[in-house]
Amino acid sequence: MLKPIFEYDCLVLGCGNPLIGDDGFGPAVIQYLEEHHQIPDTIATIDCGTSIRELLFDILLSPRKPCKIIIIDATSSSGFTAGEIREINIDQIQPEKICDFSLHQFPTTNMLKELKEESPIDLKVFVVQVTTLPDEVTVGLSEPVQSAVPRMCARIMEEIGLTPI
Repeated sequence: MLKPIFEYDCLVLGCGNPLIGDDGFGPAVIQYLEEHHQIPDTIATIDCGTSIRELLFDILLSPRKPCKIIIIDATSSSGFTAGEIREINIDQIQPEKICDFSLHQFPTTNMLKELKEESPIDLKVFVVQVTTLPDEVTVGLSEPVQSAVPRMCARIMEEIGLTPI
């Protein structure tokens, strides 16, 4: 039986829509983690799809919060190579609309900033640079983004203090 999210010490949240090509990176990372790594029962790996806002809101309202949250997402930014992984500094995110988000922007920046400023949660956001985001339903990741999945999983395992298998 699954525990409520606020009972886990660490949450790994994979954001994105697998029907929009490379935007499905976060869910693909969660699937790979669950299939190829042993995750302790104190850590929840969650394919949150496009529901990150609801999860962050629940965490904000919860009396008990996880010690660590790792968010995995895809981004389309200039100056980066497709498949490149990097960490995003929450303080430097300047979204177009601070209290809303599109499926291809960073998840709900105002809630992330509030969690960072108002709680002791160790909050990390890791992203992969997409090749392109299609205008129509396209299932599957591009080769550069698909090859980044195991590398992102290794980075997550390192971040949570476990040795990748």
